[in-house]
Amino acid sequence: MSDSIQTKRRRTDPQTILCDMCIEDRKPAKKTCMKCEISMCVQHLQAHLTTPVLLQTHPLTEPMALCGNTKCSQHGKLLEYYCLDDMTCVCVSCAIEDQHRLHNMKTFSTAHKELLEKLKAEQLILQEKTDDENVSLEKWEKSEREKLGRCSVRLIEAVTKLRDISLTSVQSSVSARMVSLKTSKSSMEAAQKEKDTFRFLQMYSQVHQDVEKAKAVDLSKGLEPGSHRDKLVEKMRQNGEKMVKQASQFWGSLLTLVDPEHHQELVPTGSHLIFEPQSLGPGMSLSKDNRKVFHSQWMKFCSSCLFFIKSTLPVPDFKRWVISISKDCDWTIGVCDDTYATNMTDGYIYGLRCQGNQLFFLTTESSWVMKETQPVMGFGMPKIETPQQHYKVSQQVINTPGGNVEPQMNRPPIVEVVWSFPDSLSFFSKIGQHQRINLLTVTISSTSSDLKPFVCLQGLEKEATNVSIFGSKCAFKFGQIQQQYQNQWKCSCGKIYGESTDGYHYGGAFYPMHSKSTCSCGNIIGAARITAVLCELL
Repeated sequence: MSDSIQTKRRRTDPQTILCDMCIEDRKPAKKTCMKCEISMCVQHLQAHLTTPVLLQTHPLTEPMALCGNTKCSQHGKLLEYYCLDDMTCVCVSCAIEDQHRLHNMKTFSTAHKELLEKLKAEQLILQEKTDDENVSLEKWEKSEREKLGRCSVRLIEAVTKLRDISLTSVQSSVSARMVSLKTSKSSMEAAQKEKDTFRFLQMYSQVHQDVEKAKAVDLSKGLEPGSHRDKLVEKMRQNGEKMVKQASQFWGSLLTLVDPEHHQELVPTGSHLIFEPQSLGPGMSLSKDNRKVFHSQWMKFCSSCLFFIKSTLPVPDFKRWVISISKDCDWTIGVCDDTYATNMTDGYIYGLRCQGNQLFFLTTESSWVMKETQPVMGFGMPKIETPQQHYKVSQQVINTPGGNVEPQMNRPPIVEVVWSFPDSLSFFSKIGQHQRINLLTVTISSTSSDLKPFVCLQGLEKEATNVSIFGSKCAFKFGQIQQQYQNQWKCSCGKIYGESTDGYHYGGAFYPMHSKSTCSCGNIIGAARITAVLCELL
C-alpha cells in the first residue's frame, strides 16, 4: 500500500474501512484483496470480480485494516492455507516444502467452516458442564454451608474461624476454575460473531487454548494439590488437637471437603465383631466382650496365636474392621480359610504382615500337581497318579517410593482393613482421628468362599539387656539359659529375668524366690505382674 494512499485516507469512522482506490470522495470498502493488500469499494472491486486470473489468484476477504501480516514471514508469500495441526496460517511454500508438508491443510474458507462447526460442538459440551446443577458454584456453596452449619452451633470461636478459612480457600479455588469456563465462553462467542474469515482464523488458536483449558476444569474436586492445600491441611490438624470433643466431627468434615482421598473419620467398628481364638499362648486371655487380647508379660510368648474375627449378627458384615496392635509383637492381618488357620502353611491367605520393622504382603497361589499314591486295595499293585492341590504362599516386601520408610509404615499402631467383597482387601495405617495412609491393596483371586477375617500374633524374640559386658560367648550361653525357662518376669526398666520354681536368673546371677532382691534400677525382682493389651478391636 503506497504512502500517498495512506496520507489521503479519511477516517470518518474508525471502524469503517474505506476504499484505497478512491481519490477524492472515498467510499466504504466492500472487499479487501489479500494479494494486492488494498480495500476496494463496489466500483473499484469490479475488476477483481470479472477478471478470471484475478478471481483465481487474488483472495478476497471482508474489509479489514491490513497491518502487513498477510504474507509469510519466512517466504514472503501470501498466506493462503490453514494448518489444522499447528493452528496457524501458512503460505504455499510452507504447505508443500517445510515442516507443514505432512500436516492437515485446509483452504481458509474450508478451515473456517470446519472449525466453526467444531467450536459450536465444544460450546454445547461446556454449556452442559456449566449448567449442571451438581457443579453450580452457588448451589455448591449453599450445600456445603448448610452441611457444616449444622455442626458449627456447638463449636468455639476457633472452630468457626477454621471453617471460614477452609470454605474461603475451596471457594476461591472453585471460583478461579470458573474463570476458565467464562473465558472460553467469551472467546467462543467472539469467534462466532466474527464474520471475516481471516480474522477468525487468526484468533482461533487462542480460542482453542481457552476451550481446552476449560474442558480440563473439574469443579467437583477440592483444592488443587500443592503447598497451599498441604499447608491448609496441616493447619487444621494442629488446631484440631486443641478443640473440644464437639469440634472433632466438624474438623473431620472440613478435611474431607478439602482432601477427601486421604482423610476419612475414624469410625469405630460395630460391637458385633469379636475375636474367636483358634489357639492361645501361655499367659494370654480375652476380655469379657471378646474384643481385647491380653498377655501377662511375665509369661514367655513366642508361639503364633491366630484369632478369627467373628460377627455375632445373623447376617455377618465384614466390610471393615479396625485393630490396634501392641508394638511388642509381630502380626499378620487379613483373610484366610480354615486350612491355613489349622497349619499356617497350606490353604488360602491374603493379608498384611508386620515382622520386626518391615511390612510384607501375603498372597496365595494354588495349582494342581500329580502325585503317586498306593491303591488302598491292591498290595503289590503299581502306584497310580492322582491330582492334588498345591498351595504356595508368597511373601513380598512393601517398599515406599524412593526407599524411604515413614514411621507409620514401620509398625502401624492402628490398622484399618476394608474388604471390597469378594475382590480385594485394602489396608490403611491410621495415624490420627481423620488421617490414614494406604499401605496396601491386595487382589483376591481365590475361588474359595470360606475366607474369614483373622489376626495372627507372633511373639518377639527378646534380647537380653546389658549382656554384652560378658562377651559374645557368655551372651550366647545366657541366651540358651533364658530359653530353658518357660516363665519370665519383665522389669519396668526392660530387663527380662528367667523364672524357675526357686528363683530368678539373669546374666548368670541367681536371685532366690521371695528374697526381695532388687534389679539394678531399684525395683524388687518378681514384685509386679504386668498385663498388657496385645490387640483390640476398635
